Amino acid sequence: MQAFAKAHPNIALIKYWGKRDTAKNLPAVDSLSLTLGDLWTNMNVHFSSSYSRDRLEINNIADDQNISRVSRCLDSIVGKSRPFANIISECNFPIAAGLASSSSSFSALVVAANNAIGNKYDTQLLASQAGSASGSAARSMLGGIVELNNTQNDIEIKQLSSVERWPLKVIIAITNKEKKSISSSQAMKLSASSSPFYSSWINNQEADMSEGRLAIKNKDFERLAAVSEHNCLKMHSVMWTTRPSVIYWNEASLNCMHAIREMQKTGEAVFFTMDAGPQIKAVCLPENEAKIAQRLSEIKGVVCVMKSKLGYAPISRVIK
Repeated sequence: MQAFAKAHPNIALIKYWGKRDTAKNLPAVDSLSLTLGDLWTNMNVHFSSSYSRDRLEINNIADDQNISRVSRCLDSIVGKSRPFANIISECNFPIAAGLASSSSSFSALVVAANNAIGNKYDTQLLASQAGSASGSAARSMLGGIVELNNTQNDIEIKQLSSVERWPLKVIIAITNKEKKSISSSQAMKLSASSSPFYSSWINNQEADMSEGRLAIKNKDFERLAAVSEHNCLKMHSVMWTTRPSVIYWNEASLNCMHAIREMQKTGEAVFFTMDAGPQIKAVCLPENEAKIAQRLSEIKGVVCVMKSKLGYAPISRVIK
């Protein structure tokens, strides 16, 4: 049994930070995200009785650190009595650096595994299984603009806007390609137990979700920009007031934010968002993409700039 899948990471505009059930990896709040079409993870999963254990390779390097997490995810799709697997993953953007590499990786993994066993499960169930491995991975199961909602004991996803309906662009300013010093999961646990702002973050999320939904329904860029930046900064205020504090920003991150604010003053349709890492994402309308990418590339400390259109749901094929 062997299959290939390609999936895309997503960036949250209305973000999630914290877990309501750590055992099931269920997020504490709902979220809205953009799927990024020009960033991708390719995943090849091969099950064979000839293998003596699961093996994982990422960008041509053996990875023993994450294999147990990958194995548990495969168990959830194929069953614990499955043959062992050889998993080969390729990613075209920095890993574990605040660009949601786990979202594309685990969505690609569950889609490939499901295809290898004959497509037993639908998208919602696969989203749930991907989300149990990486909270943001569920959103990468759909394209365009995606909403993730908590249900009683699970999650559900739905597409709010297709790629074609609102073809937003995203420019990513890479300010550090190194692996971040503290993982998102670790940082979330610390925030939940120590930040005085954490409960306020949870209690006010639905207001931001409602504002985001309305902005997307009406394709109101200015409204989406305001609520997205506000939500981003609220999340980071929770991180900053965690003990010990969690600060993913660096000097270039802050300079990019200031540059985006200056561009807003001159009428450019752009806003920033930032996740658990130092990379800045500038969301804009297509006609502003080239100018914004050029400006961000000029900022001291920006290693490189990546541009992306919105992307689609994962694709997969069986390999015979």
